[in-house]
Amino acid sequence: MADFIQTQLEDGLFTITLNRPEKFNSFIKQMAFELQDALDEAATNDQIRAVLLTATGKAFCAGQDLKEATDPNGPELTTIVKEHYNPMISKMRHLPKPIIVAVNGVAAGAGANIAIAGDIVVAAESAIFVQAFSKIGLIPDSGGTFMLPRLVGLQRATALMMTAEPVSARDAVQMGMIYKSFPDEEFVASSVALAKKIAAMPTKALMLTKKALNRSMNNDLETQLQCEDDLQTQAGGTSDFAEGVQAFLEKRKPNFTGN
Repeated sequence: MADFIQTQLEDGLFTITLNRPEKFNSFIKQMAFELQDALDEAATNDQIRAVLLTATGKAFCAGQDLKEATDPNGPELTTIVKEHYNPMISKMRHLPKPIIVAVNGVAAGAGANIAIAGDIVVAAESAIFVQAFSKIGLIPDSGGTFMLPRLVGLQRATALMMTAEPVSARDAVQMGMIYKSFPDEEFVASSVALAKKIAAMPTKALMLTKKALNRSMNNDLETQLQCEDDLQTQAGGTSDFAEGVQAFLEKRKPNFTGN
């Protein structure tokens, strides 16, 4: 059986690589479940302090493999959305570790929305993002209608989804869709360096930050202020907080352990 998802753990950084390059890393059932399993491993393995999601080949992800979606013997469209993509996006957004997505090439359809579900998204300058769903008479899924308007605004998200207009990595940075783009020749090194930097930081504080940001998407101000109070109390009880304060007082670099 093919291995469509590759994983590697080194120095607290868990790299998940989409590995179906001959099909532009488009998803089929097995690949979707393999990615879900990798995200479960990232959530439960205490040695993992950050996740880097990237891909092999020319594309990051072309979305759903339409041959599977139209196969009379394959899963129905509703099953693909409900069982393949929805759990994947939910696991990414609720992963108790930061997840950095490094987009090496085209991210289209579900692939574009998997990308922007990351906590920090970077891309090679040659990468493009396409909300390709309207081209085949579908609506954006994989959390796209939730995430994209919150990143770039309702008007721009509507236009991108209805027109399926490609967005360059540089334009994606300018409109707030992603964090940063790197020259192609620097992309891998720069992406890994960023992910390793995040992996060396206070993991629990980053997890609580992620939790606060997730809740802010639906909370009013007073509820969010209380959320910050509660989560800050938790952060203040960590070993990394004590280490961070001590390092500041001693004017040295902190040695965070993720605890």
